[in-house]
Amino acid sequence: MRPGGTALSTRPALRVGFDGRAFGSPAAGVRRYAGELVRALVALGEPVELVALGGLAADVPSGIAHVEGARHPPSNAGWTLVGLPRTAARARVDVIHSPAYTAPFWAAVPVVVTIHDISYEVHPEWYPYRRDWLRRLFYRRSATSAARVLTISAFSASEIAAAYRLDRNRIAVTPLGVDPFFADPARPAALPPSVRTPFFLHVGDLHERRNLVMLAKAVLAVRRLGGACASASLVLAGVDRGVGEQVRRVCVDEGSSDAVVLLGAVDDEQLRALYQAAAGLAYPSLYEGFGLPLVEAMAAGTAVVGAQTAVTREVVGDAALLVDPHDPSAWRDALARLVTDSALRERLRAAGRTRAAAFTWERTARLTLDVYREALRVA
Repeated sequence: MRPGGTALSTRPALRVGFDGRAFGSPAAGVRRYAGELVRALVALGEPVELVALGGLAADVPSGIAHVEGARHPPSNAGWTLVGLPRTAARARVDVIHSPAYTAPFWAAVPVVVTIHDISYEVHPEWYPYRRDWLRRLFYRRSATSAARVLTISAFSASEIAAAYRLDRNRIAVTPLGVDPFFADPARPAALPPSVRTPFFLHVGDLHERRNLVMLAKAVLAVRRLGGACASASLVLAGVDRGVGEQVRRVCVDEGSSDAVVLLGAVDDEQLRALYQAAAGLAYPSLYEGFGLPLVEAMAAGTAVVGAQTAVTREVVGDAALLVDPHDPSAWRDALARLVTDSALRERLRAAGRTRAAAFTWERTARLTLDVYREALRVA
């Protein structure tokens, strides 16, 4: 018994090996997912031990054990296929969790892999790399070899099942959570000097699928309405993956170079300040597995305009304006309403806060832990 009479759990500890490279991934979304998930798993207080397999010890969240990576061929594939299972064997784990697309094809213990979305499979034209076909093959084999596949929305689950011809029962949906930090009404940090209100905010890497050229044209059309809209701008917070210059050029060609601000990556303090000061989050993405900025914005009390797609509807429910992502004039009208209609803005802010409260990392962690246990049962 614990002090005070609480019975200790008699369930043996489950030892989970987590691919440690994810904590230092160049993809911000993967880093956030990995870090928030393991911290939430630890906070559950359940009999589970987490071990970071490989990666840099400095990147591993506190409270998580770390095992140095075993020798392997010097490539990502070499690590995944050789180094990771060897390290897992050395660490004596019960389950391996590969949190970002690639996973061992063979291992002595069950493997769980997280596939966030399959944009690369559905829209290969967005990834014109010479060896992209090989990456897609690797991802497919990782999914079909795993004991269980995790993904972050029902939309992605249906896409994965169809693309890889997987039994839907092998795929578990574990929606992402939002850090309570974004809902904290504490005094925000100062805005970057280049940002002036009113502005529409987009958060996420600047990638073709994010539909940012269309968004820039819509913001320029908002400015042409005049009045309170005349000085509106578009602020892009995220790493440029090749479309930033196109967006800037659209604005320069119209003589409105001040209509877009490219901030690059920002830290959470800056991001919360941007959410709180924005007229709204504009998220016209053509394809997402989830869209975490949608939930962060709602938690921060930011009005949201999103693409009228299945996954955005799944995430935001009735708490946002949804617009055809191929219709710049509809985006112009929706964005202008955020500037000029304070009652609409406040309604969306209130609805968004309520909606965002359902997305917690604790929930993500509990659903994920259930999958670990299920993977062991079916092994």
